[in-house]
Amino acid sequence: MNKCIFLDRDGVLNVDDVNYTYLLTKFRIIDGVPEALYQLKEAGYTLVVVTNQSGIDKGIYTQEQMKICHIYLQEACEHVIDHFYFCPYFRNKTASLARKPGTLMFEKAIAKFDIDIKKSWMIGDRGRDIVPARQLGIRTIQIGDEIPDQAERADYEVKSLLEAARFILKKKKA
Repeated sequence: MNKCIFLDRDGVLNVDDVNYTYLLTKFRIIDGVPEALYQLKEAGYTLVVVTNQSGIDKGIYTQEQMKICHIYLQEACEHVIDHFYFCPYFRNKTASLARKPGTLMFEKAIAKFDIDIKKSWMIGDRGRDIVPARQLGIRTIQIGDEIPDQAERADYEVKSLLEAARFILKKKKA
């Protein structure tokens, strides 16, 4: 079985924008992200992005615009991300299992990559990233300054993906 780092996208890998991040001209990779991803990949982790992209369902942007941003991110990080799972839905209630805090994107990755959840981590910036991971028994790290409700609080809190990567790799050695 494989160990995995599940990653939210906006606010973890790239700068989040309340007006959505879908234009390549506005897609800014957060400082330290490539280095963090390289370190985790080198340590043997499968890297999987799980991201809600409701702007697609809302008609704000297209799947193609989102994919262009993902291609750019992959190129900037030397293609270390193994897979992107995204949920484009917002209004569609039947898609609620896929949209975080639903667990379907995680479950698909666990099956596809034969992931050992006990050796894996979820890194997100919001409670909705933490809840599904916790439901599945995946350890969690929250990035940023948002103070979530107790029910949505991660196991650990750090300021950046690079800090999260260093924490995971240090914990692995302990």
